Amino acid sequence: MTNDQTAMLARYGIDYAEAMERFCGNESLFARIAVKYLDDPHVDALEAAMASGDEAHSLKGVAGNLSFVRLYDLAARVTDALRANDIDSARTLMPGLRESHVAVLEALTNLEE
Repeated sequence: MTNDQTAMLARYGIDYAEAMERFCGNESLFARIAVKYLDDPHVDALEAAMASGDEAHSLKGVAGNLSFVRLYDLAARVTDALRANDIDSARTLMPGLRESHVAVLEALTNLEE
């Protein structure tokens, strides 16, 4: 991974250095798994089932494991809000979560090219 690519990922909220720690420096494994996120259904499912904390928790896990730090933070906050039955707070966080999700998709698409 070049410095430019690492900087691009950081702009989109992806901590490449942290990901390499999680993946024991295996860049190709991270790339193969991260690109699979392009087809991940958790954000759409979360929006469809806002009352369910399960989807937010699943998204939080995926984002955390791949070091998508902004998306992880927002998914964690939505999970916490839903667990506290604070649907209004969760709904308020959703536009930012969606924006972060789109940014990750854009970053991964740029990585593939």
